[in-house]
Amino acid sequence: MRKILLLLWRIWFYTLGALPVIILFPLLAFFLFLSNGYRYLYWVARNIWSPFIIFGMGFWIKRVNKFPKENKSIMLIANHSSYIDIMLMFRMSKKPFVFVGKKELTKIPFFGYLYKRAAITVDRSSFESRKEVYKNAIPFINKGYSICVFPEREYLDETILLNQFKRGAFKIAIEHKLPILPIVFLDCKRKFPWYTTHGFPGQLRAKALDIIDTNAMNEKNINQLTDIMHKNISKELMHDPKQNAVKAILVWKKITS
Repeated sequence: MRKILLLLWRIWFYTLGALPVIILFPLLAFFLFLSNGYRYLYWVARNIWSPFIIFGMGFWIKRVNKFPKENKSIMLIANHSSYIDIMLMFRMSKKPFVFVGKKELTKIPFFGYLYKRAAITVDRSSFESRKEVYKNAIPFINKGYSICVFPEREYLDETILLNQFKRGAFKIAIEHKLPILPIVFLDCKRKFPWYTTHGFPGQLRAKALDIIDTNAMNEKNINQLTDIMHKNISKELMHDPKQNAVKAILVWKKITS
């Protein structure tokens, strides 16, 4: 019975995600034809689509500390352990940001059309595509938008607390002198993991770490910055009083043993 309920819960997630996109598709597509229409699209994603899914799934958000005001374009990064991370990230920032995400999502009906035109897409198997990301970020930054990247590589491995980071987000931040705001999602790995056999509704906590100023950095600092950011987020997950990310790993290891 529990497995059936979990399966229905997951199907409900996709239903909640699809309904607003389908119903509002003509309006959302129209926004993309406006010169600065992404701001309106972002408002819908943040204030309608994301809370519709989060609350509809039985989750609620708690910021465990004060988030800094975003007065300029920044680079947002976070650990990525769940589909719900995307909706949660939208709720973290009133200032519009643009995701850097995988190109495969453009194949999803309706959503893919919007995603292709509202995000910086990348084919991770192509060096040329990865290289284009740095150039494609410029128009968005010039319009005053922030950039958001989930920097983990191979993040689907449930046995790892925090996978190693790719350099791309930090290279963009340094090249464009964007301050970096690291955010830690403390509960998603346990409450809505990639594998569908586990998970449960409840509170989703988010914690903002100190903003990193990149003005004095250059290409030589990329590797060091990547390592520091990984270490800082990993430390927060390890020392979380509730230990939900750590518990998620133990649950998964128990399944596979």
